[in-house]
Amino acid sequence: MPADAQGMPEAAWADASVAMPASDGALLAAIEAAATASSRRTADVESAVLGGHPTMARILDIVDRIAATPATVLITGESGTGKSLLAREIHRRSGRQGRFVEVACGSLSESLLESELFGHVAGSFTGAAGDRDGKFLLADGGTIFLDEIATASPAMQVKLLRVLQDMQFEPVGGSQTHSVDARVILATNESLETLVAAGRFRADLFWRINVVAVEMPPLRDRKTDIPVLAAHFLRTTATRAGRAVEGFTPAAVDALAAHVWPGNVRELQHAIERGIFLGRGACVELGDLPAAVLGGGGLAACPGPETTPLKQALATPERQLIVAALEQAGWRRDVAARTLGINRTTLYKKLKRLGMDLATLEPAR
Repeated sequence: MPADAQGMPEAAWADASVAMPASDGALLAAIEAAATASSRRTADVESAVLGGHPTMARILDIVDRIAATPATVLITGESGTGKSLLAREIHRRSGRQGRFVEVACGSLSESLLESELFGHVAGSFTGAAGDRDGKFLLADGGTIFLDEIATASPAMQVKLLRVLQDMQFEPVGGSQTHSVDARVILATNESLETLVAAGRFRADLFWRINVVAVEMPPLRDRKTDIPVLAAHFLRTTATRAGRAVEGFTPAAVDALAAHVWPGNVRELQHAIERGIFLGRGACVELGDLPAAVLGGGGLAACPGPETTPLKQALATPERQLIVAALEQAGWRRDVAARTLGINRTTLYKKLKRLGMDLATLEPAR
């Protein structure tokens, strides 16, 4: 078993041995068996990533019971607890043949979100040079995942209520009504009940989406899942980075186990990605991990980048300084560049020169 698979189910890593087929028919049968085994191993790994803690076992039992139904699902929990991972697992188990389409509602303005969800026709607004399909249409036959739904404006809440009632909508600037068959999953890290009481979220929309509610637990309440998650993130990140990383040093393991993970699964993923990217050895070492993890505490502040321009910090390795700036800027490239005292173009040039691929660093939702 690979070193990075410690704690993962052995079945997920078992290698199938296929004898040399004696005929074309046997060859086809062997290929089909291998494909089936590969698909099963992939499914096992994807499920294992969510963890094996009793709380997660209960959640996955709910997922099994509702996956094949059209029920709307509302996933709640702190930021970074893995709500997107759970939404993908619901889609995977649903048997739906269409796409899984994710929309980060909180990252778009009201007008952009409306166009993103429902599409638009040519000429409907400045810059709309042609017709564009929205995410709901792209998710037809599949699943649409609306993350950060609590950020939707009152006007957008009205539009979403109508879509959820009859699964019909018109694109921005258009009059043709589209009907879709899409499973809707929503997520929030805020209490919608509190927002309803404060008049910031429509009560009728809340009751419409609160069909099956699942609360993702914080990572600090299921620390036994850390080895499983860490092994997965190490394997996938090392593959994307093109590095042969075998695992973690004992000191790094101790630090990962001691940290309280206020940023939950996303923070863990980020810490391991950083460790792999900054590390140079065969194992992720203690010094490769973020300062907050080294302290074994909560939101420890990292000194420097917000007040130290890049040219004045030549003693600090560029890789570490750039990653720290991106962390503190919430992965907004323009903000990180200003923090470093450079422009965005220069930042990208430095990333390219240093061989830094942001896809291996930026945390998942």
